Amino acid sequence: MKRTFHVLFFALLATTVFAQGKAKYVFYFIGDGMGVNQVNGTEMYLADAEENRIGVKSLQFTQFPVINMASTFSATNAVTDSSAAGTALATGEKTYNGAIGLDDRKQRLTSVAEKAKRSGKKVGVTTSVSVDHATPAAFYAHQPDRSMYYEIALDLPKANFDFYAGGGFLKPNTTYDKQEAPGIFPIFEEAGYTIARGYNDFKAKSSSAKKMILIQEEGAPAGVRSLSYAIDRNESDLTLSQITESAISFLTKNNSKGFFLMVEGGMIDWSCHDNDAATTFREVVDMDNAIKIAYEFYKKHPKETLIVVTADHETGGLGLGKGKYEMNLKALKYQKQSTGILSSHITALRKQKGHRTTWEEIKELLSRTMGFWTELPVKWEHEKILRDCYEASFSKKANLEMEKSLYTVSEPLAAKAKEALNDMAGVGWVSGGHSAGYAPVYAIGAGSELFKGKMNNTDIPKRIAEAGGYK
Repeated sequence: MKRTFHVLFFALLATTVFAQGKAKYVFYFIGDGMGVNQVNGTEMYLADAEENRIGVKSLQFTQFPVINMASTFSATNAVTDSSAAGTALATGEKTYNGAIGLDDRKQRLTSVAEKAKRSGKKVGVTTSVSVDHATPAAFYAHQPDRSMYYEIALDLPKANFDFYAGGGFLKPNTTYDKQEAPGIFPIFEEAGYTIARGYNDFKAKSSSAKKMILIQEEGAPAGVRSLSYAIDRNESDLTLSQITESAISFLTKNNSKGFFLMVEGGMIDWSCHDNDAATTFREVVDMDNAIKIAYEFYKKHPKETLIVVTADHETGGLGLGKGKYEMNLKALKYQKQSTGILSSHITALRKQKGHRTTWEEIKELLSRTMGFWTELPVKWEHEKILRDCYEASFSKKANLEMEKSLYTVSEPLAAKAKEALNDMAGVGWVSGGHSAGYAPVYAIGAGSELFKGKMNNTDIPKRIAEAGGYK
């Protein structure tokens, strides 16, 4: 009898400890395109640019006690796209490149966010790009093609999550086959969602809203595609930190059961597709600022909160060093705008003055936006490349060919200026696409021990579900 009592006592104790160890609050941060070198490069850049020293200045998330790596291949290729990787991170299953929430036989998969919702948690899905983009879509939608933006948006109210946020929606009234269709916003409102346009509108509406969709104000500089890059941001722009803060506020309102929140730093990927190192490192810092908000929440609820940070894949094949045993990452701090905004300035100058634009006017623009000549010495070979590009693109007989990346179309002179600055800093890129590099993984809090040991990306949502006790 005594032995039976002890067995029952320890079984009950183990059950109680396990129940207490469940993560009541889960933050899942995904840096799209954020490979190991994007993180390491950012920390080295911060040390050089802000503290004038060789080394690293640690980001918040790199100080988490669990640090790991995960492979990223899809079911159909060693190099994944964001939809297959997003689906893997959301559902724990590999799929074909292009799929959203479906397996490689186009069968519906269940995401960790859907499991959290079924377990009684409030759920938020947020991003710095459009809400219907590949990574956020993988958590709530089920479509055979990532470009089915209208159809993906129609899946949003079906998931019935509590909070969504991002830049906006890419195809609010046009189907995949380019047919005009009923607008999505009335459909959202009919499903009980309050639409907030901008941070101030959210604060005005959030107390009375039951479910919320937060997007940018109409007329925001970046439009519906995304938030503005951190390097280009105006004071009135919606930020990923504000989105994270808003999500926490909304998901904790009248809620004793906890929440699951996915936050994507989607524009790390975009700047890597552009091979724009200065913009990339600032985007990693911007996501870290959002993580700091989650970390402050964790410090108030350390036994009940789990924070996981990872990436869907690496973008660009970023190299730190170009053959010489030296770098000068401090040079990147003089870039004041992204390649796309620099391109728009060059286009404006072209429209204003055409072939009468002088080399001195171009030098003044590049000095003001990139630090060339004033802050950074410009070697003869770099100046020759820039001057030759100017003469080719601003002459009377110029046959202008714009430089294209996945998300940006740039003036050739803007692209050459970016390349020159990368070279001055000692930063190299393999391509404008994705690579098969490892994705870093960081974790802290309740259940973080589950993330030790090398993983596949499909392991991450499974372990989150285990830590959260999702059915």
